[in-house]
Amino acid sequence: MHLEGFWFLLLLFVFVLLHEFGHALVGQHYGVKTSNITLLPIGGVANMERMPEKPWQELAIAVAGPLVNLVLALIFLIYLALSHQLTDFSLLDGPDLARSLSYNLFKINLILFGFNLVPAFPMDGGRVLRALLELKFPRHKATNIAARIGQLLAMAFILYGLFNNIWFVFIGIFIYLGAGAEANYEANRSVLVHYTVKDVVMHQFSLLQSNDSIDKAVKLLLDGSEKEFLVQENGVVAGTINRENLIEGLGHLGKEALLSEIMKRNVIKLSPEMPLDEAYELFSENQVEICPVLNGDELVGVLNRENIMEVLLIANTTGQNIKRDNK
Repeated sequence: MHLEGFWFLLLLFVFVLLHEFGHALVGQHYGVKTSNITLLPIGGVANMERMPEKPWQELAIAVAGPLVNLVLALIFLIYLALSHQLTDFSLLDGPDLARSLSYNLFKINLILFGFNLVPAFPMDGGRVLRALLELKFPRHKATNIAARIGQLLAMAFILYGLFNNIWFVFIGIFIYLGAGAEANYEANRSVLVHYTVKDVVMHQFSLLQSNDSIDKAVKLLLDGSEKEFLVQENGVVAGTINRENLIEGLGHLGKEALLSEIMKRNVIKLSPEMPLDEAYELFSENQVEICPVLNGDELVGVLNRENIMEVLLIANTTGQNIKRDNK
């Protein structure tokens, strides 16, 4: 019994992995790369570099995962029939089949198929619903409608769970928060798509060197309003550093330690002509706070996450276009 439980749990994760590979392979077909896959018992997340803008491409990517589980469920159902464990579909709820590993594998794939098609973000069904809505509405409005529908379903899950099964409460909360996050993210993109990096780039900034001391950077931090800095090494930007890095480095290494010992080396370089919504995605995907802006090999400015948030705040509050005259 314990051995069957082990195999069931192991195969569950295999099924979830195959589900995410379904998304990744179809995404690759449309030129969308998958950076990594996170596995959870109720599903997984294929973290793609971006989502395609064409609704039918997003639809194909979204349904690919659940279809993998549907095919697996059909395979196990056929096996049950061929092995004479299932002679009548009315026996599917019978106690004998409930003890069969093959039946339980059929059932879990059917559950994964149905659960992931719930029309609510962050489930695949939410992306399917958005893709269908995009046939009539702009992307940000389609996302907002799909998110609201998802949140209504989430509240239904929570109410049901309060009186029946507490797990539905947690599922409902998960869906409600996921739907809200997706709507907020797409709303931000719909604003930023009207700007490029050069519209909001900051030309006045402090540039540190990798052989500078932590003490020098701390003094610069205290003396001004900057909280993140670029760090140059051998004439090129080789890293970044923020307030948290400096405080941690000061506590562990002391003020005489060099910035090269604590700087983050995952530098994301932006060009002035890059759409601001693409830059926003890079900030989110790479978990960076500041990026150098280069015109060819020339460093012309910096862009940080706070600057992007200010653009959103001003645009959403006033509705004013804040583009600069860069002539």
